[in-house]
Amino acid sequence: MPPPADRKRASRTERASLAPSLAQVAARAGVSVATASRVINGVANKATEETAERVRAAIRELGYRPGSVGRALRRRESRIVGVLAANLANPSMAAIASSIEWSLRGEGLVMSLCDTHERADVQDEYIREMRAQLVRAMILVGAVDSPALDEARAAGDTLVFVNRPDPGDPSSPYVGLDNAGAGAEIADRLLERGVRRIGVLHASLDRTAGHWRLLGLFDRLAAAGVDTAAIPCATGPGLDHIVAGYHAMGTMLERPDRPPVIVCLSDLLAYGAYRRAREAGLEVPGDVAFFGFDDNPINPWIADWLNSVRVPSDHFGPAIVDMLHRLWGGEEQPDPLLLTHQLTIRNPRLPGETGPVPPRGA
Repeated sequence: MPPPADRKRASRTERASLAPSLAQVAARAGVSVATASRVINGVANKATEETAERVRAAIRELGYRPGSVGRALRRRESRIVGVLAANLANPSMAAIASSIEWSLRGEGLVMSLCDTHERADVQDEYIREMRAQLVRAMILVGAVDSPALDEARAAGDTLVFVNRPDPGDPSSPYVGLDNAGAGAEIADRLLERGVRRIGVLHASLDRTAGHWRLLGLFDRLAAAGVDTAAIPCATGPGLDHIVAGYHAMGTMLERPDRPPVIVCLSDLLAYGAYRRAREAGLEVPGDVAFFGFDDNPINPWIADWLNSVRVPSDHFGPAIVDMLHRLWGGEEQPDPLLLTHQLTIRNPRLPGETGPVPPRGA
C-alpha cells in the first residue's frame, strides 16, 4: 500500500483527471475550443446568443469549473503575451511596444498587440479576448479603469502596468517613468532659470500619468514658495492629446497674463499647443516655450523647440521581461522598476528667465 502522502497525491491526480475539460465542454456544445473559451471569459460579439447558451448549458451539465488546475497549467504553458497599448498613434508608445516585442522574442515568447484607444470598453474587449486565449501575461501600456481589468486582477492574472500605474491598485507591478520625479525635475529646471510664471496643459488627470506628473511639478514649486493655486491650467475635449493641446492652448492665449512657459503633461499635448501658438503669431521659443513628457523619438526631427523628459524606449522591453520573471518566479508584490529619465533641453534660453544660459541639451 502506498504511504498516505502518495495516496493523497494520487487522489488529487484522479480527481483532476475526472474533472471535465474545456475540450469536453466544446464538444458537448458542438463548438470549437476557442469559441467555448470566449464564452466562458465573457468576450462579447464573438458568438451568437444561441451558441453562448449551448456552451453555458454544457458547462452546467458537465459541472465544468473555469478556474480549474488544468486551465491554470495551460495558461502558464502559453507562449503568448498580450500587450494592450492606449494609443499606438503616439510614436513613444509605438516605440515602447517595439522594445517589448523584441525582448519577448528573445525569451521565446510571442506578443499579441492591441490598441485600446484609451477607452474602457475597448480595453475590456481585448482583456477578455486575451483571457480567452489563455495568454501567459498581459502588459498594459497606459491602462484605464475598467470592469474586465478588475476581473483579471481579482483572478490573479499576471499583469504588468507600464508608464501609468494600475488605476485600481497602485501596488500592482509597474515599469516605467517616475512620473512625480520627472515633474519635480522640470520644476527644478524652471526654478534654476528663475522662471516662476508658467501654465499647464493637461488631458485627463483621473489616475493617469499626468496626475502624478502634475503632482510632482506642483509639490516642488510649492516647496520653493510658488503659489501653485495661481498657476493657470487648461485642457481640451476628447481623448486625442494633440486636439486637447490645441484647444487648451487656445484657452491659455485668451488670458491677459499668458505665461511665457507652458508645461504640457505629454508631448502630444505640446504638438497641438505649438500649432495653436504659431497660428496666433507667436514665436516658439522666442515668445513662448514648451516642456513635455516622453520625448518622442521623432522630436529631434520635427520638434527642436520642445524640451522634454526622456526615457530611452529600448530600456522598456528588458525591464518588463525582468518584471515578468519576478512574477513567474513567485514574487507577489515586486517593487516598481523605475527607469532612469533625462530632461532634454532644446531651448538655450527660456522667455522670462533670469539665470545664466545652460548648454543646449543639458
